[in-house]
Order: sequence, then structure tokens, then C-alpha cells
Amino acid sequence: MTVVVVSGHPRLGSRTAGLAEEVGRALAGGSEPEVIHVSRLGAGLLAGDAPATVDALDRIRKADLLVVATPTYKGAYTGLLKVLFDHLPARALDGIDAVTVVTAGIQPQADAAEGHLRDLLGELGARIPRPGLTVVEKDLDSAADIAARYAAAG
Repeated sequence: MTVVVVSGHPRLGSRTAGLAEEVGRALAGGSEPEVIHVSRLGAGLLAGDAPATVDALDRIRKADLLVVATPTYKGAYTGLLKVLFDHLPARALDGIDAVTVVTAGIQPQADAAEGHLRDLLGELGARIPRPGLTVVEKDLDSAADIAARYAAAG
């Protein structure tokens, strides 16, 4: 099973990305997931035809399971994720399962952003077989435990 983690956090090494990678690992049964840090795509993300962006989109389309993660920005997911996913044609994620991982300062913000991210992925045709994972910042230090519980909940 090919698990691809897409981190929409604008900063490398974020706790949101760390949590997403733990979730990907847990859902892949301990195997290492492929990881796409959207922030690494740089200005080529805007054009969509830059080699790194084309590669990221190709890996997303070939995934069996996507783990899409974002911090909450202005009540929704990051603009980086929006720009990346806007390069995909309609129904590009048909047949791909996806899970959402959203972090925020408070639970209501996380829940609202998770709903927006779920809508985006659904619009692209992804199947979302389980509730999203929302985590408040104060709990992010226990990412491995949170991911293990999430994966076990099925």
C-alpha cells in the first residue's frame, strides 16, 4: 500500500507535519510513508508545471492512501494546500482513500478547518472513510500516541 503524506504547513519541521507523518506510519503498519512538504515546492507551486510540483501531483494521484495535514489558518486549511490541489483536474482523486489531519489553537477552529479540507478532498473525488483527526496545539507533544490511537480506532 502506498501511503503519501501531504503536509501543507508553511514551515518545515512543524509539529503538524510530524503528527501527519506519525499518522501515515501508523496507517501503513509501521512502513515509512512518502512525504510531500508543499512548502518545499517553492515558487514552482504557483505555475504548476515545475518539475517538483508535477512530481508531487503524480505521487498524490498514485497513492492508495493520502494523509493530508494542515494547521488552521484563518478558519481553514493553508493556501499552500489550496494552490497544490487546484492543479488537479476534477475527480483526480477518484478511488483514493484520504484522511485529514488538522491542528489548531482551539478545538472549534480545528473542527471547522477539517470540514473545509474534507470538502476539498471530496470535491476531487477522494473517499474519506474515517473521521478526520483534529488536534489542539497543546496536545501535539504526544504525536506518536495520538497517531497510534487514531489508527487503532479504524
